[in-house]
Amino acid sequence: MSDAPTDRGAASAGNRIDTEDRLLEVRSVSKRFPGVLALDRVDLVLHPGEVLAVIGENGAGKSTLMKILAGVQPADTGELLVDGQPVQIDGVEEALAAGIALIHQELNLADNLDIAANIFLGREPRRGPAGVLIDHARTHGQSRRFLDMVGLAIDPATIVSELTIGRQQMVEIAKALSVDARVLIMDEPTSSLSQSEAESLFEVIGQLRDAGKSIVYITHRLSEVIRLADRVTVLRDGANAGELDRQEITHDAMVQLMVGRDIEQLQRDADRQLGEVVLEASGLRSPAFPDHRLDFSVRAGEIVGLAGLVGAGRTELLQTLFGITPALDGQLKIGEIPLLPQDPRQAIRAGLALVPEDRKQQGLVIEMTVRENMSLPSLKRDARSGFLNRGREKEIGDRMIERLRVKTPGPEQVVRYLSGGNQQKVVLGKWLAMEPRVLLMDEPTRGIDVGAKQEIYALMDELAARGVAILFVSSEMEEVLRMSDRAVVMHEGRIAGELDREVLSGGEGEEAVMRLATGAAG
Repeated sequence: MSDAPTDRGAASAGNRIDTEDRLLEVRSVSKRFPGVLALDRVDLVLHPGEVLAVIGENGAGKSTLMKILAGVQPADTGELLVDGQPVQIDGVEEALAAGIALIHQELNLADNLDIAANIFLGREPRRGPAGVLIDHARTHGQSRRFLDMVGLAIDPATIVSELTIGRQQMVEIAKALSVDARVLIMDEPTSSLSQSEAESLFEVIGQLRDAGKSIVYITHRLSEVIRLADRVTVLRDGANAGELDRQEITHDAMVQLMVGRDIEQLQRDADRQLGEVVLEASGLRSPAFPDHRLDFSVRAGEIVGLAGLVGAGRTELLQTLFGITPALDGQLKIGEIPLLPQDPRQAIRAGLALVPEDRKQQGLVIEMTVRENMSLPSLKRDARSGFLNRGREKEIGDRMIERLRVKTPGPEQVVRYLSGGNQQKVVLGKWLAMEPRVLLMDEPTRGIDVGAKQEIYALMDELAARGVAILFVSSEMEEVLRMSDRAVVMHEGRIAGELDREVLSGGEGEEAVMRLATGAAG
């Protein structure tokens, strides 16, 4: 990824922004939770027709600040100004009245209602005596106007549950425009979008900016910041860490402000010796794509990236290998042992471990402690006469917290209260305690900050050096190119091809992956 600012096409703002005109201003806002100073005298300025990226590591205070602006949480101290005038925002209604709307990362729509009902929920146009009846004709007619503004050519009578996540997000934006919001806060808006849906969102952001709307854009994806942002505000440990104007926005500059230091880029050991094949599939057929048979292998000490577009079948393949959705037929060898796991228990016994895509729902028991989560796969192995071995549990928790540098008050901390990066380390820790032969990882760095990403990368390299075979799925091209000794590229449920390290590290690695992923390579 280039560090230089790039032509943003539809999202380009030129030099229209009047930096003297302040639409929204945050002055010395602080917020304290029990035992934590979440925001410490934070300042922020937003101009009309501007995309302002707010970035920082997990726990930096981004979400807290946005919730204060959107009326979800009150500030303890400080001042908010709109058009230079102080405003008191004590709830969501006050924020909307001030022209500020938050588009949540986890979309906030009623799935069982149609688009028009969602856009005007609680504000429906009325008709009849005393306005007791909803005017559905007006509701649908006005909805079309706001849908047109976000480029969504769809019947407002469509039920929201029938829409893709990308289209649901456009409905959220249309809903914000329907209340005449001048400030749209977007929290990790592309986290669940395909590449084409993300491109559509970027076009809409450019159009909104050209129409004078202001966007506060929160993301961990620094490439999106480089593409979209007119200015960047960086938070670190709840305080302002610095600002970058358009011409100053580079990957390195953002990272240095976020973490307060230069981050060493992981240097892969190109001469690392690979061992024997420890995972080998022949004619493997998964329930998700029964018409395709898969052949591939992973060697001890090898990191293999599973690349492909959304829906290519990568997650489904990992779930089949781990026995969540057992293979229909075919052969799978783990080491020298033939085994088609019928459930995760069989896979674990054979030496497989899975770090799932959704760590909160599938990888952790969110209300249990760090110690309890890390010891879950080891309970039967470490039990004494059928009873839990609390001493062994504590030993595992302490050891993995230290090894993985988990930021937590201690092993008895409930996992819910950890940052995303530290939650991911807990997921990894529970499997490392089992000393797996094969580690399956599905989007291992999704939703975690740049510092935690580097630690995950270093851990993957360390495990490979110890002989663990790693098969990982990633939708981040840079991650696939950087971490893979070899890439297996999938397209519509089949393996479209493989690329070795030499190709991946060359100048045309990304193009080679995309040709296979899109089916263009035949």
